[in-house]
Amino acid sequence: MRIQRVLAIVKKEAKKTVRDPAVLFMVFLFPVVFILAFSTFFGGAGGEQPVYEVGVVNMDDGNSSQTLLTLLSKTGLLNPKLYGDNKTAQDDLSQGKVKAVIIIPSDFSLSLASYNAAPGEPGRWVNTTIALYLDKGSLVAIQAVSPILQQALATVAGRESQAPLSPFRVEVASLVEVKTLSAFEFMAPGMFTFASIYILMMVAQAFIQDRENGMLKRIRTTPITPVEFMTGQVFSYMLMALVQAALVFATIYLLGFRPNVGLATYLFAFTILMVFSLSNVGFGLIAATLAKSPGAATGFSFLFLLPQLFLGTFVGMSFSQTAQIAGKFVPSFYVTNALSSLFLRGASILSPAILLDLAVVCVFSGAVLTIGIFLYAKYFRI
Repeated sequence: MRIQRVLAIVKKEAKKTVRDPAVLFMVFLFPVVFILAFSTFFGGAGGEQPVYEVGVVNMDDGNSSQTLLTLLSKTGLLNPKLYGDNKTAQDDLSQGKVKAVIIIPSDFSLSLASYNAAPGEPGRWVNTTIALYLDKGSLVAIQAVSPILQQALATVAGRESQAPLSPFRVEVASLVEVKTLSAFEFMAPGMFTFASIYILMMVAQAFIQDRENGMLKRIRTTPITPVEFMTGQVFSYMLMALVQAALVFATIYLLGFRPNVGLATYLFAFTILMVFSLSNVGFGLIAATLAKSPGAATGFSFLFLLPQLFLGTFVGMSFSQTAQIAGKFVPSFYVTNALSSLFLRGASILSPAILLDLAVVCVFSGAVLTIGIFLYAKYFRI
């Protein structure tokens, strides 16, 4: 394989992109317009509440803490997961494995016993504090977990609601240490994925147009090999994805999304987005193989675009639990999950959950790209 021929294909695709206003709009201007619109009009997440797994570090030996855990489980919204120490629980929280961490102090049962012994005499109570750490990458978790915990504590204390006079105090640690994020900031990681998905439509249309205008026939008369041609195409769209990601980041940065992360995190984010672009090239090749016209290519593209759009980006964060499980079968889910953990939860790029997301995206993208190239080579007719 000669690098000069690959670069020639890349140069050809770059010129075609620059000279086509429709492609320029869809690939570069559309994501910016989309982000501006959603940052202005998005009004928050809704939809059916999923069941949240919450970590619990129980330092209390009494029965009262077990009663509290039972009540949390019975809500149908929280699924307590016991941890032996706070560090392990915090590590899982930073990776998005749990939506909150509840620290039950050692004097919890003693505090409840003192309250039950003299409910009308606050001076005799043993006051205690339950620490609550919330997933900063989940808007719905922040809104839901704290009120549920407060209500469970009120039930344990024998009250219908959490009264001002109570031996229990919930300290929401994550919201004390960091600023409260806006709805737009919660959506931001998924916007990177959202914008990148549209490359598959550009791939499908480009191959159909090159067939119709005779470009593919002319390329076949040159010394370039099929491997060189396809390598050049893949690199072209990876470069396009990189430029697109940079534009999206610049736009959301100007709109106020400024995560407190280092250069390595940004490099990792751009890397996983470029790997993700390979799956979209593969889907685009499959759509181009099935289609006979640019219009049909657009239609087939939506067969692959819509599931990723609605199940794997910020759009799916308000969907039902079933839809969120289905989202795990599309690569965009893992890209959004990794970016949310990195930018919102402060997870390390070497944490197991992040590396797992990267591995899934790599395997999925490689498989889809291979299938797309195979189908294109076997069934695409010039």
